[in-house]
Amino acid sequence: MHRDIQLNTWNAVCAFDDIVPDTGVCALLNGRQVAVFRVGAERLFAIDNYDPNSNAAVLSRGLVGSLGERIVVASPIYKHHFDLQTGECLEVPAHSVSSFPVRVENGTVWVAS
Repeated sequence: MHRDIQLNTWNAVCAFDDIVPDTGVCALLNGRQVAVFRVGAERLFAIDNYDPNSNAAVLSRGLVGSLGERIVVASPIYKHHFDLQTGECLEVPAHSVSSFPVRVENGTVWVAS
């Protein structure tokens, strides 16, 4: 789900190897904080870093895991789970966040914003 955003540009974020598997990093893209997650050896996801449940920019520091078939991050404050593919908040769907396309090219992580 790519909500409330218009995708204009691919932005270089960091080297792929700079993201430890099963963790996230925060990037500032056009004035917006985006949390970029590496799951396992190869998969990447990007969602807003801002957690609307706690009013804090903390999602990049959350715990990555799964609930059923969904890959999620648990916010470090109230532990709400956000689906890394869609940005949906599983506990409070009205507090879902945007997700962003992400890719790796020549060892660099790129996020569209």
